[in-house]
Amino acid sequence: MNPGEVAIAGVALVAAIVTGALGYGFSSITVPAALLVYSGRVLNPALVLVEVFINGVALWTNRRSLHAVWPRMPPLLAGVVPGVIAGSLLLAYTDSGRLKVLTFAVLLPLILLQSAGVRRPIRRERAAAVPAGVALGALYGATTISGPPLALLFNNQGLTKDEFRAALSIFRLAESLCTLVAYFFLGLFTRSALAAAATLVPSAAIGVPLGYLALRSIAPEPFRRTCMATDALLVAFALARTLVDLHLVPAWAAYAGFAAVACVEASIVAAFVLGRPRRPVVQEAR
Repeated sequence: MNPGEVAIAGVALVAAIVTGALGYGFSSITVPAALLVYSGRVLNPALVLVEVFINGVALWTNRRSLHAVWPRMPPLLAGVVPGVIAGSLLLAYTDSGRLKVLTFAVLLPLILLQSAGVRRPIRRERAAAVPAGVALGALYGATTISGPPLALLFNNQGLTKDEFRAALSIFRLAESLCTLVAYFFLGLFTRSALAAAATLVPSAAIGVPLGYLALRSIAPEPFRRTCMATDALLVAFALARTLVDLHLVPAWAAYAGFAAVACVEASIVAAFVLGRPRRPVVQEAR
């Protein structure tokens, strides 16, 4: 492997640990760094192959909670197939540079909302489920990223931790399998894509179990906030770098945008840290 591929394997390992702990995050963390090395038409099929494995393991791990969330899943899943087809066609026939910009521009606000801990329940969930499934499927088909908006959706609906992970695993396995089929018929599984997948597989195989074990000894919410804050900075930097490389905006404007995102994220983290309830101090008897 060349140095770039080694670096991507390292990023994928971190992403896999996050995924094992939170149930999502592999693509949203890997993609911003990996798109600096691979094109989307090479990276996306590689990620889909890895995510079919990751999502299958997640479904098995969370099988005890599947019965609790399954009744609300069919309307959401109904939108996956048309969404994935639309997103896959977009990947196959859109300029790779412009697709990078689209990927980062869509991803960044969703990660910031996740980082901020936004909670706004959807009252008419079944009515919103099909269009949400189409949008999520299209986003995944074009970018292999759907974790942040999907997590935002399920977090808003008051699921328990186990139900949240089970719902995520059902939807993400369905969309990754549908995308695998779509990419196959579009001829996107090239030798380069398979080689990239081989680079990512060891990171996923090692990182996901480590993340699952790590969740037992760390506080989930601070860990999630830290991951989302880091992810926001990665995506903002990748967006700035891509805009400069494509000569779409001046370098000073692109990196000023990155600095603005860093300031917003710093304020979100500060608000979370300062707003956390403190444990009462117990005075010792004298």
